[in-house]
Amino acid sequence: MIILIKKKNVIRIFVLSIVLIFLSLILLNYDEVIHVVSLDDDVQSTVDEIFDIRNKALLKGDVDSLKYLYDREKKYGIWAYEHEMKKLKYIKIWSDKQNISFSDIDSDVVIRNITKRKSGYRINFLASTEYKYFYINEKDTENMFRIGTYHSIDLEKQEDKWVITREWYTDPFADSLNLNDIKAEKIKEYIVNHKSRDLSNINNRRKKALEYIDKYCGAASDEEYGYKYNKKYKDYNPLGGDCANFASQMLYEGGGFKKNYTWKYDGGGSKAWVNAHGFKSYMIYSGRASVVASGSYEKVYKAAYKLLPGDFVAYGKNGKVTHISVVSGADSKGYTLVNSHNTDRYRVPWDLGWSNKGIKFWLVHVHY
Repeated sequence: MIILIKKKNVIRIFVLSIVLIFLSLILLNYDEVIHVVSLDDDVQSTVDEIFDIRNKALLKGDVDSLKYLYDREKKYGIWAYEHEMKKLKYIKIWSDKQNISFSDIDSDVVIRNITKRKSGYRINFLASTEYKYFYINEKDTENMFRIGTYHSIDLEKQEDKWVITREWYTDPFADSLNLNDIKAEKIKEYIVNHKSRDLSNINNRRKKALEYIDKYCGAASDEEYGYKYNKKYKDYNPLGGDCANFASQMLYEGGGFKKNYTWKYDGGGSKAWVNAHGFKSYMIYSGRASVVASGSYEKVYKAAYKLLPGDFVAYGKNGKVTHISVVSGADSKGYTLVNSHNTDRYRVPWDLGWSNKGIKFWLVHVHY
């Protein structure tokens, strides 16, 4: 009996010792745990503030507020600053051409990774930015589109303030930052005289295609979908772009098109499936699609009103197609909207970011 009691006491002492050791470890690391949590919160709020300032600068044309976000004494800092200035100029020219005004711009930032560096932090994140706009002669009707971008940014603390010393991201406006002036008045008049288009009578295959591209447009999709691509398919962005892969998915998963020897996906996609130039050529020469119009923006913008959800737009430079966007609807003036991967887009005006005179467009009608 005496031996049994001793055994119980030993067990109790052993268990109590384990508990005390565990609690001690927690207490010893308590400051470190709190530090990590507060650091993440600080970085999140800092990045949120950067986007808030940049969005307000775009809304108000306040270029002076941008200069304080960057270390303009460093090469990569000044490059990042100059890029944002070019983007502001482009969006101003584009919105004047459209005869629109932005009413609100808001970004949802999702941080993926934070790395400590000698002088600060490198942060990788996605930003889903929602733009609301109205036509000047239709101020009571609000339109909306979203653009998803993937960023890598270096922040350094200088005089109690975080500044950007380097930034890289998939810029949706990169191909139009050297935009030449176009005949804006003539185009503006044509756009504002249009009315909304009723697209409710499209066939079921087109409706299914539309459902698919709205769900899987990545960082531009609704938050409920997790800002993700369809995991059944490989993401080709690291290999040069995922835009044609996304268009092919739309046709197969949503539109019900059958795979064949040339156009197929089996753990990886064929050239006609994943390559932008190959996709455009295959769709046209196979008879599955036909060209509505091709050429510069000024040559094709009137024909763009003929496009329907499930059609696509191909964008080319130097004789080669480099990007594919899929048609997802029309805004309050009937202006065609598109979704895409790479710089992820949801219901974005089809030429936004592609207005440069060096760009050639193919407006393509798909035969569902």
